[in-house]
Amino acid sequence: MSRSLRNIAIIAHVDHGKTTLVDQLFRQSGTFRENQRVEERAMDSGDLEKERGITILAKCTSVEWERGGETTRINIVDTPGHADFGAEVERILSMVDGVILLVDAAEGPMPQTKFVTGKALALGLRPIVVVNKIDRSDARPQEVLDEVFDLFASLDANDDQLDFPSLWASGRDGYASPDETARSGNLNPLFELIVDHVPSPGLDSDAPFSFLATLLDRDNFMGRVLTGRVQSGKIKVNDPIRALDAKGNVVEAGRATKLLSFRGLERVPVDSAEAGDIIVLAGLEKATVSNTIADPSVSEPIAAQPIDPPTLAMRFAVNDSPLAGREGDKVTSRMIRDRLLREAETNVAIRVTESADKDSYEVAGRGELQLGVLIETMRREGFELGISRPRVLFREEGGKRMEPFETVVIDVDDEFSGTVVEKMQRRKAELTEMRPSGQGKTRITFSAPSRGLIGYHGEFLSDTRGTGIMNRLFEKYDAHKGAIEGRINGVLISNASGEAVGYALNSLEDRGVLFVSPQEKVYEGMVIGENAKPDDLEVNPLKSKQLTNFRSSGKDDAIRLTPPRIMTLEQAIAYIDDDEMVEVTPKSIRLRKAILDPHERKKARRKSED
Repeated sequence: MSRSLRNIAIIAHVDHGKTTLVDQLFRQSGTFRENQRVEERAMDSGDLEKERGITILAKCTSVEWERGGETTRINIVDTPGHADFGAEVERILSMVDGVILLVDAAEGPMPQTKFVTGKALALGLRPIVVVNKIDRSDARPQEVLDEVFDLFASLDANDDQLDFPSLWASGRDGYASPDETARSGNLNPLFELIVDHVPSPGLDSDAPFSFLATLLDRDNFMGRVLTGRVQSGKIKVNDPIRALDAKGNVVEAGRATKLLSFRGLERVPVDSAEAGDIIVLAGLEKATVSNTIADPSVSEPIAAQPIDPPTLAMRFAVNDSPLAGREGDKVTSRMIRDRLLREAETNVAIRVTESADKDSYEVAGRGELQLGVLIETMRREGFELGISRPRVLFREEGGKRMEPFETVVIDVDDEFSGTVVEKMQRRKAELTEMRPSGQGKTRITFSAPSRGLIGYHGEFLSDTRGTGIMNRLFEKYDAHKGAIEGRINGVLISNASGEAVGYALNSLEDRGVLFVSPQEKVYEGMVIGENAKPDDLEVNPLKSKQLTNFRSSGKDDAIRLTPPRIMTLEQAIAYIDDDEMVEVTPKSIRLRKAILDPHERKKARRKSED
């Protein structure tokens, strides 16, 4: 096939500059006009992606680059860099013929780099290495390039893959060069390398049509739409098609009612597509990710990449607090069920199981961030939920209980390294490597049970004065490590319902740290603070000053309260204990006991102790 087409994915660790580089590829290929106003990091289009500065969903785009009168279409996939969204990365790599591995010139290869690169090398893809951010003051480009080579060798790369081309770049300033000292220019060297190094798809256009669905989305006008690469043959609008599962069973039959191709950031309708094209296809109602969509004459499905299993689960329940239904408009179990099943349909890394009482659902996923993003998205859609503490998913192998372990890479200032090692070892983590990384910092690598890492991130940031960086990656299932100590402090529990009173909160400040302010609504069983001691304590935040002839309201000095500790959604989920829940509404995040009634709570505790 002589058509000039290239399909590539850009893979890198969080914050190494993927999306910024794609912005510059758009600008320099003429996809954006010189004077066109475009948001920075145009590919991160979701509100949560913009707020967090990370890519959550894989996105496809395309640019056209001209050299010597020949125009090449380059389909580019911007992939998530966080391990929790790894399922996206795995599926995307089956659509492309080459990858650009982007590595920060100071940080070097990180855990997620290893994860995604391993997947790409196993598929036989030959990477182009771009050492980005070479204008950083702490850049060490040559060392980083050596580390990339060592990484490839450790991942069993073949000789062709080890003989990789490389460029030095600054995605923000829009230049790439084979010269390490370059500090200006454009991205033409990168465009040339993509065209010369990445093979064209080389697929058979004359065979019957077949297509592997790698992404699933829902469109308001077209219904379910599937994104993937045409593996063989040609397809036109209204051609008959059918979907096959991994075993070759027919899922459904139908017609290709709409075909779309990528042009810059837009999806534009096309009349036909052929082998090698990345397209969006509409017309099927049941077909899902990893299904083969093909001509009715095809009976053999295309092999799909297996996806790593979920390692963490949370319970999503109907909000049954006394304040339920005041801030959200989606509060019933049926609404929650429909929304979770819709999420599981498009996100294959999530698994939803209904409880026996039909009032709650166990949602299993890759990690706290992935499930936190789902909860935050639902919250913004108007849902009210009760969320349990995350729990890890165990396995039984050969009569032994196995639990998930993660590789944890921590970069901290030298002065905090001792504290971090001590805290991690308390959580049953095993130190595997510790080395200075320059400029007064140490890089520490652990193998740690996922169970021990739940709730540690907030404590880690406090211990390192906000300067530490922690990266985690699923490593393996291994033998259960035994009991791990949980939260040391108890909580302050409200024993009354109403509005918190400043006078009462002032007297409670000596007991610990408060989570609520005066005039905030509270209810019986709600967690309003952290006790300075290990036990839970029931307190009255509604108690007001008794006024007499001798005690008038103006006699005391004005009450000055310490500002309460306000938790983000992730911090709240990480903080709670097994007998507690997070109440999530569109406007509030509250902590509460799972059982609100104090007598029922005592009964349940005695029962569990027996």
